[in-house]
Amino acid sequence: MTFDQIILFSLFGGVFAMLLWGRFRYDLIAFSALLIGVVLGVVPVKDAFSGFGHPATIIVALVLVVSAGLVRSGAVFLITRTLVDSTRALGSHIAMVGAIGAVLSAFMNNVAALALLMPVDIQTARKAGRSPSKSLMPLSFATILGGMATLIGTPPNIIIASIREESLGEPFRMFDFAPVGGITAVAGLIFVALIGWRLIPDREDAGQKVSDLGQYIAELTVPEDSKLIGQRVGELDAQADESDVAILGLIRKGKRLYGAARNYVLQEGDTLILEASPDALDEFRAALSLNFSDERREEALKAAGDGLDVIEIVVPESGRVVGKSAQSLGLAWRQGAVLMGISRQGRRIRSQIRKTEIQPGDILLVLVHKDRGADVTDWLGCLPLADRGLVVTANSKIWLAIGLFVGAVAAASVGLIYLPIALGLVVVAYVLTKIVPISELYDHIEWPVVVLLGSMIPLGAALDSSGGTSLIANALVGLTGGLPAWAVLTVLMLVTMTLSDVLNNTATTIVAAPVAIQMATSLDVSADPFLMAVAVAASSAFLTPIGHKNNTLILGPGGYQFGDYWRMGLPLEILVVAVSIPAILTFWPL
Repeated sequence: MTFDQIILFSLFGGVFAMLLWGRFRYDLIAFSALLIGVVLGVVPVKDAFSGFGHPATIIVALVLVVSAGLVRSGAVFLITRTLVDSTRALGSHIAMVGAIGAVLSAFMNNVAALALLMPVDIQTARKAGRSPSKSLMPLSFATILGGMATLIGTPPNIIIASIREESLGEPFRMFDFAPVGGITAVAGLIFVALIGWRLIPDREDAGQKVSDLGQYIAELTVPEDSKLIGQRVGELDAQADESDVAILGLIRKGKRLYGAARNYVLQEGDTLILEASPDALDEFRAALSLNFSDERREEALKAAGDGLDVIEIVVPESGRVVGKSAQSLGLAWRQGAVLMGISRQGRRIRSQIRKTEIQPGDILLVLVHKDRGADVTDWLGCLPLADRGLVVTANSKIWLAIGLFVGAVAAASVGLIYLPIALGLVVVAYVLTKIVPISELYDHIEWPVVVLLGSMIPLGAALDSSGGTSLIANALVGLTGGLPAWAVLTVLMLVTMTLSDVLNNTATTIVAAPVAIQMATSLDVSADPFLMAVAVAASSAFLTPIGHKNNTLILGPGGYQFGDYWRMGLPLEILVVAVSIPAILTFWPL
């Protein structure tokens, strides 16, 4: 092993370890590793930032903007309004919404597809009087599966197509992934709709009715001259029971009091710590004439004269608020909004709401100016949990948006135009026709993913050019010595799938794709089936909530625990391997 290989393996090992630790965001980790690689001389200075101009990076950014245009035009809502029905049986509902999610995610970013359908699914569950925990995980898995079918459906496919072009002279085309990815997605959807959802555990918190889904830890303050002053906290139990609110404790002069707080006599400025749904919280507040915890901001909001809205939003991994509190972020003075409560998978919040550090998967209850909910949601980098009129669509441009996108995909599919150019033309057209306002153009690009790709691509190229991927490939071939090529292919899938369950699938693909090519070369067979195996495996992150962003997004709204995912995810991953290997060998023979 050469000195450069030792450094590069150490860098990748450090990146994977840091990703598993989760203390720092993945884009910072990857960019730091790139800079270290340049400083140590294993990444040429001239190639340091080549990844940011790489076709894979450009396509990922453009797909996100195109996805936003399809949503804003109303094109996707047209489908969901027509096909989603709350009167269907649960299995039929999962089959229908899962199929919609899979088709959408084949042609738009799969995170965007889930973001669109998650509120629809939760509302459908609310109307049907059931918990969304049984349908949110199947929906997440369906959108992940659907992304396997096309070039633009998921970043791993885009990366693999680019690596194939660099190594073999020609990229995969738009629908080259469809025979294998499509068959795998259909088999997965059938499993999810018929069997998978039945494997999700019926815990008490997940089995509650949807009306009780949003149980928030919230705070209300005793105002000046309140009739409650002089009463004991325990005397509020009757009203709390009537409003379906649980009183957890009391904050007095910044000190949190539990347990014995029931015997404390209420004073002006005391803050009650409560657990309640939004409706119950509002009923309790109104019945006892309590104030929100940020009384000064509440008065400022009321003084604006436009009325108030309460919005529920879910925090994705890339949200601006992740790792910060409402107070440190300046939510009140920057956006004129009040954080009323936090829902965190049934766990108690131990610090004051405004000072609590927000985590991915949290659901936030926020008080905002009338009609400012969408702006505040976007500013926080979160997603709306319920339909409160947050999305303004330009219905007159539905068919224009669809026509531009379909035309570009068709032209790229038959080779008339290079895919990044085709998508770039769609973005320009969306801006010129005001389907996507130019002021919001860059807001729809997920910059952490762009930085991750731009940083990892030069590192992956350096590992390949140094002979590091050959070492990994030869080691895997050596371990599977004497086995037929299809068995080696299966081992590659299993290793890639395992990495993708715990690491970012983009980082996994950048390492695994060159290894796949080297393994095929060592076995003297075609590289295409090995690349297809990596494409399917890298997208099959079903065992944990951290393997794919879609799984993280549903963690809070579904009330899931970390260990819930493998119950449906493990048999699904076994099914994916069992179905995709024969499909690969059929459509991409060795």
